[in-house]
Amino acid sequence: MKRVSVDIGGTFTDCFVAWGDKNIQAKALTTHQNLALGFNSALEYASGELGIEVPTLLSQVDSVRYATTLGTNALIERKGPRIGLLVTAGFKSTVPCSRGRGYGVGLSQDRQQDIPSAQRPDPIVPIPLIREVRERIDYTGHVFLRLDEQDVRRKIRELVDAGAQAIVVAFTNSVVNAEHELRVREIFNEEFPGHLLGSIPCLLSHLVAGRKGEYARTTSTIMDAFLHAVMYHGLGSLELNLRTRGYEKPMLVNHNSGGMAQLNSTDALQTVHSGPVSGIAASDHLALQSELGNVVATDMGGTSFDIGIVTQGGVKHYDFNPVIDRWQVSIPMVELVTLGAGGGSIASYDRMFETVQIGPESAGSDPGPACYDKGGMKPTVTDADLMLGYLEPDNYADGFIRLNPRRARMAIEEELCDDLDLDVVETCKLIKRTVDANMANGISTELRTRGYEPRDFTMLAYGGNGPLHACGIANVLGVDRVLAPPFSAVFSACGAGSMNQMHIHEVSTWTVLFDANQSSFFSDFDSFNTAVEELEGRGREDLVRQGFEEAQVQHRLELDMRYGNQRVQTAVVTELRRLESRKDVLKLIDQFHTRYGERFGQGSQAPEAGVRINTIRVCSFVEQTAVTFDGVKLNGRTPTAIEPVEQRMVHFVGIDSPVQTPVFGEAALEPGTHITGPAIVTTRATTYLVEPGWSYSAARHGAVWFTRDDA
Repeated sequence: MKRVSVDIGGTFTDCFVAWGDKNIQAKALTTHQNLALGFNSALEYASGELGIEVPTLLSQVDSVRYATTLGTNALIERKGPRIGLLVTAGFKSTVPCSRGRGYGVGLSQDRQQDIPSAQRPDPIVPIPLIREVRERIDYTGHVFLRLDEQDVRRKIRELVDAGAQAIVVAFTNSVVNAEHELRVREIFNEEFPGHLLGSIPCLLSHLVAGRKGEYARTTSTIMDAFLHAVMYHGLGSLELNLRTRGYEKPMLVNHNSGGMAQLNSTDALQTVHSGPVSGIAASDHLALQSELGNVVATDMGGTSFDIGIVTQGGVKHYDFNPVIDRWQVSIPMVELVTLGAGGGSIASYDRMFETVQIGPESAGSDPGPACYDKGGMKPTVTDADLMLGYLEPDNYADGFIRLNPRRARMAIEEELCDDLDLDVVETCKLIKRTVDANMANGISTELRTRGYEPRDFTMLAYGGNGPLHACGIANVLGVDRVLAPPFSAVFSACGAGSMNQMHIHEVSTWTVLFDANQSSFFSDFDSFNTAVEELEGRGREDLVRQGFEEAQVQHRLELDMRYGNQRVQTAVVTELRRLESRKDVLKLIDQFHTRYGERFGQGSQAPEAGVRINTIRVCSFVEQTAVTFDGVKLNGRTPTAIEPVEQRMVHFVGIDSPVQTPVFGEAALEPGTHITGPAIVTTRATTYLVEPGWSYSAARHGAVWFTRDDA
């Protein structure tokens, strides 16, 4: 296998190159003004390690895969086109009013509780660019009021005259009957052919989100339209960069659904958070190959800390209505929790509680932390790690970035020390203690709200800063073992290289498997099977269009189920492809019963309320070759001791005086190496901090286990 995978983050651009039996990892600072520059820098480093030229490498790889935060950045900066919105008459205020708690969506819990200061986000579509159209389809799909085509033509002209650069059509109940939305697109093309206006997109809500829920479906389509131009030009420039350097195959883009597709088969909204989701996909792959059981994936990069759950048996954790920025959307997205706790997260003084606050603001890659010596003036987590002695100024990121301790000290003194009445070292300990506690609390909350206990999970610590803070997080969380996975510094990029090409299609349904009032079971198998067949056909068409044979396409059926009218939905992955008899219905109910009990505890099931399916989802995919992760378990390997390359005075949380600490180099990654903490292992890609009371054990592929000594 020869493959290039890239994860473009807010601070670093990570590159993973699989070249036969060699795996190369490389990092470069993200160049936001031109993403290709950071990618080229990382790729040149990797090609240098292989001893070949970049054009030669690109001409021989089977694919180049991107995961990017380009869409996330565009939302933060509000860089996008003016959007015109067409809605059903009477629904003009649906988007501006959002939902009851729309003022707090996307904000921290503290800010959500600050109701006197509550303010809804500035709308992506201003009210003057919303037009009502006379039409109505009822909840069964019956046309209650025919589309007034003259009204449509007039409203489209008004929006274009008002400067709309993209048109969104979101009609009530269009997911049940899309006839009117489709006709509006035809009218738009009749009124304004492409040769008159160029590439003004007209997006239909039922094609972006297949589930009911007018508000979330409309915001999904609005955000897709808002990101369309920046993603088209941004990713288009990355593809052009590849073309000029000898790569002739289609560029692949990772999706936040856990799959990937060619650029021409990717919606802009599917790319948001695709980088962290790639890390969760890699965690799933690692857990399956190495039989790790339940895994909680934690990615501490330069800008954020991302948490995902992978449970044994392949149960998918989707966020049914994920929040992107300040808006709730309706797309199938892998469950992901993001905290402002990366290495570049800014530490500030919290005057209310007279302590330090970490994030959510980040120094990013430009100017970066103060110690980067690029003009940053605010103290960050990385500055604190440097002052505590964990990082080597002349050997950070393989010497690519030289750290300036004097600038880090100055930033911490000026911004925090006086207010906290602490010296620099104590302030840095407080920063580390706070950020570790924030991350541990985030993990604990995510697991326990889903009915899991942290001790039942293997914690994976990856990202550029994951192995540096792994022991500190585990101390707060009460976990005894942590795994820094293979290629931990670029693990998300590695995950991008192992994803399958996949498309997900879904449709809302009201399928009552068991009617408690009538004591009857579902029997309309034809309607259910027809819906599944249609979704499979759409997925098959997507993949055949990208060059695959029909025989290569596989399907996975997932159902969002609930008891009666409960608000809680549970995703059930079933091996059933069709429902043919009551036996199949009973088997499906039993699967749901088991899955519900695993999530909320045995005895919590409520079959007496009835069982129904709310969403039918079909994942259509073609399996790809993946990176091998065998042998990451220690399996009783005889520990091997090695000699440190130097000694350094290091400060640890909970210990008043500095501790003379051995520092090890790349040799510590040799399988079987065992080190008793405290210790530091500095490699080209990352830094491993072995805190007092912990041990370090190296396994294959650069995997490292942290184990509590008294466990």
